[in-house]
Amino acid sequence: MAIPEKFLKPYDPRAVERDIYRRWEESGFFNPDNLVLPKDAPAFTVAMPPPNATGILHMGHALGLTIQDIIVRFKRMRGFAVLWLPGTDHAAIATQARVEKDISKKEGKNRHDLGREELLSRIDAFVAESRSTIQKQIRVMGASCDWSREAFTFDEQRNRTVNVLFKRMYDAGLIYRGNRIVNWDPKGQTTISDDEIVHEERPGKLYTFRYAKDFPIAIATTRPETKVGDVAVAIHPDDARYRQFVGKQYQVLFCDVAISITIVADRDVDPNFGTGAVGVTPAHSHTDWDIAERHNLSKDKVVINEFAKMTVGGRLNGLKTAEAREVAVAWLREEKLLEKEEALPQNIATAERTGGVIEPLPKLQWWVAVNKPVPGRNKTLKELMLEPVREGSIKIMPEHFEKTYFHWIEHLRDWCISRQIWYGHRVPVWYHGEKIAVGETPSENGWIQDEDTLDTWFSSGSWTFSTLGWPDETPDLARFHPTDVLVPAYEILFFWVARMILMTEFAVGRIPFRTVYLTGIIRDAQGRKFSKSLGNGIDPIDIAEKFGADAGRMALVVGSTPGTDMRIAEDKIKGYKHFANKLWNIARFTLEHADSERSAEPLSERDAAILAELDAVAKDVTDNLEQYRIHLAAEKVYHYIWHRLADEVLEESKPIFNGTDVDAQRSRSALLLTLLDRSLRLLHPFMPFVTEEIYGALPHKGKKLLMTEQWPV
Repeated sequence: MAIPEKFLKPYDPRAVERDIYRRWEESGFFNPDNLVLPKDAPAFTVAMPPPNATGILHMGHALGLTIQDIIVRFKRMRGFAVLWLPGTDHAAIATQARVEKDISKKEGKNRHDLGREELLSRIDAFVAESRSTIQKQIRVMGASCDWSREAFTFDEQRNRTVNVLFKRMYDAGLIYRGNRIVNWDPKGQTTISDDEIVHEERPGKLYTFRYAKDFPIAIATTRPETKVGDVAVAIHPDDARYRQFVGKQYQVLFCDVAISITIVADRDVDPNFGTGAVGVTPAHSHTDWDIAERHNLSKDKVVINEFAKMTVGGRLNGLKTAEAREVAVAWLREEKLLEKEEALPQNIATAERTGGVIEPLPKLQWWVAVNKPVPGRNKTLKELMLEPVREGSIKIMPEHFEKTYFHWIEHLRDWCISRQIWYGHRVPVWYHGEKIAVGETPSENGWIQDEDTLDTWFSSGSWTFSTLGWPDETPDLARFHPTDVLVPAYEILFFWVARMILMTEFAVGRIPFRTVYLTGIIRDAQGRKFSKSLGNGIDPIDIAEKFGADAGRMALVVGSTPGTDMRIAEDKIKGYKHFANKLWNIARFTLEHADSERSAEPLSERDAAILAELDAVAKDVTDNLEQYRIHLAAEKVYHYIWHRLADEVLEESKPIFNGTDVDAQRSRSALLLTLLDRSLRLLHPFMPFVTEEIYGALPHKGKKLLMTEQWPV
C-alpha cells in the first residue's frame, strides 16, 4: 500500500505532540463519564499529588506524572472507568515567602508595608500565572488527566471542606487550642511543620559542666545558654551512678538566674551519651516537654523569645542565643564549673524557606490530638493511621518504607495546624469576648476571626475526598473513592501521605487509597539533586522540545524502581529519541508491505510462532503493570520492539518480500501489521504520542484513538 508521506522523513515529535494532545483533550475521553463502557465497568481512580503553585515543575514531578499516566492509560485500555484527577497545591508558606521575597527585592517593602489585602492580591496573581505554567507542563508531558475536574487546594470547594472538617474535628474533641512546643522560625515569624525543616550539619561543641560547685551531677549540652530555663536533670532509672539522687531538689544560681532543679528518672535518657544526665528545659525542647509532662514538671519557664533573644535577667538579658552561649561558657569557666569542652558536628534545624535557625518555643496554637479516641471509632487517630498499613489494606511500595512509616507514626506528637502567615485557609474560629464560634461566620456583628491560617497539609490531607465532592454525598465520591494508587515522592510519606490517611479515616471512615507507589529523587549525571543554585535543573518542556515528551518519559521510567533515587542525563533521553525513530522506521517498513485487503490472512506456522512470542511478552508486560513494576514493563516492551521486532523479525522479512513465495509474503505482511498493532498498544502507556501518531496511519476499519483501544491481553 502507499504509505503516508510523513513516514518518508524521520519522526519529528515537535510536529505532532501538541496536535495529538489537543485531539485527546477534545475527544473528552480523559473524563470517565465519556468513555464508552458497560454500566458495570469497574472504576479506577488516581488523585494527582498536587504540585506546589510556587513555580515550574521539575524532573521529579515529571517522573511522578509519567508513572501515573502509564498506569491510567493501561487501565483505560483494560476497560476501566479511569479518573485521574489533577490539581495544584497553594503551598501557603512557600508561596507567600516567594512573593514576599520578590516584593522585597523589587520594591524594598515587606508584607506589613503592603497590608494583608494587597499582599493576598499579589499572591493570587502570582499563583494564577504559576498554575497556568504548571498546567501547560502537565499537558506537554502527555498526562491524560480529567481537566474538567481540576482542583486547587485553596479554591472555594476546598475552603468549604476545610471549614466543615475543622468544625467536625473540633466538636469531636480532636482539635483544641493550647500552649505546646512548636517549631518557631524567628526569621519568618511563624510556626512551621517538621517537613519544612532542613537539617544542616554545622560545627558545634559539647560542654560538660555542673550547675554549681556543690551540685552532685555533671550534665552535657550543646546549648548552655538554655540551662537558665532548666527545671530538672533526667537520668536513666537503671543508672546506678545517679539513682541515689532521684527525687531530690536543688536550688542554684546559674549565670545570674535562680533555678530549681529536680532529679528525675526517665527511660528516654541515653546513659551512654555525655555524662548520662541531661538538663530538662521543657519550654525549649520537644523531648524535654514530653519529659516534663511525664513527671509533672513546670513547663512555664520561657527564657527565649520569638526573636531568638534571651528574656532572663542578668548578663544574658537581651542577647541573641549565639551571643548568650559565649557569655554562658565564659561564666562557667570563671566559676570553674566547666569540666570538658569537645568539638562535634551538629545537625541544626533551619527553616527551608527563610534559612532561619528553628527555636522550639511554647505557643498558643491550634492542634490535632492524635492520641485521643475518636468518638464512635474507639481508636485514636494514631491507631487509625497505623491499622490499614499493618493489616495490608494500604500497601506501601517499596515495602521497607512501611517500617519507617510505623516508626514515625508510633512516635507522632499532636499536630500543630496553625500558622502565623496571611496566605492560606484562615482558621475558621471567631471570638467575641469570652465567646467562641467555630466553622461558620457568625451572623451578628462584633465577632473577630482568628488571625492565623491553617497548615497547608490540613487542606491537602483531604485531597482524595474533597476533590470528589465531600462533605456532600456525591456520585463521584460513591464511585471513585477510595482511590486506587497514589504516586508521591518518598520525602512526603509522613507529611502528606500519613495525614491523608488520618483525615480520610476521620472524615469518610475508610482508607484514601489502596497503594502508595513512592518515587525516588531524580538526580543529575553526577548524582546531585537538581537545584537553582547549581543551575542543573531540567525543565520537562525543554526536554519535549529537544527530544520529544516520549523520550523523556521512557528515560525516566526505565531503570527507575520505587523509592530509589536515579540519575538522568541528556544522553539517556537522546537514546529514547532514537528508539522513537526506530519505531517510526518499523512502521514505515510494515506499511510499505501491508495489504489492507489481506490483513486477516492466515499465518504460516513460522509466523504464528513469532506472534505467539509477542503474546507471551504482552502477558509479562501486563503482569508487571498490574503489580506496578513499571520499570520492568517498560524494559520488556523496549527490548522486544528494538531487539526482536526490528533487529530480527524485520531483517528476516526482507528476503521474504524480495522473494517469489506469494503465500509467505501475504502471511508475513499480515504478521507485521499485527505485530505493529499490538506493539503500539503495549507501548502506548509509556510513549503515547508516537504510538498514537503511527496508529492513526494503520489500515484498520472502525479505528478509534489508540488511547481508548483495547489492551492486547
